[in-house]
Amino acid sequence: MTYTGNLKPQPVTDVTLAFPASVMMLMPKYEDIPEEFRDRNSSSKWIQFQRDWFFKGLKVSGLIPKKGIDLDTALRQLQAIQGSYEPKHEHKEACVAYLASLWFEESSTW
Repeated sequence: MTYTGNLKPQPVTDVTLAFPASVMMLMPKYEDIPEEFRDRNSSSKWIQFQRDWFFKGLKVSGLIPKKGIDLDTALRQLQAIQGSYEPKHEHKEACVAYLASLWFEESSTW
């Protein structure tokens, strides 16, 4: 299954969340993610968000979803991507950072 192109958070089943083996349909292609999110040396707030979550865990209390974004749906999709072994790490890193930038307010903290 391939990515649908929808940049709104997509529902993720409990099974997919527990066993995130196939998540490519939840992710834009690596080439379609803006360069600022693919640059591993970037000081982007959202790349730091992904790295903090990956290495330290995430406190969701400071995340502010943008208008029309369901926080739980967004976090479930990002968690499934973050926990999968299917994509390369660079793709996961860029994707989580990019989607987070679309779904959460710049003033968010974690």
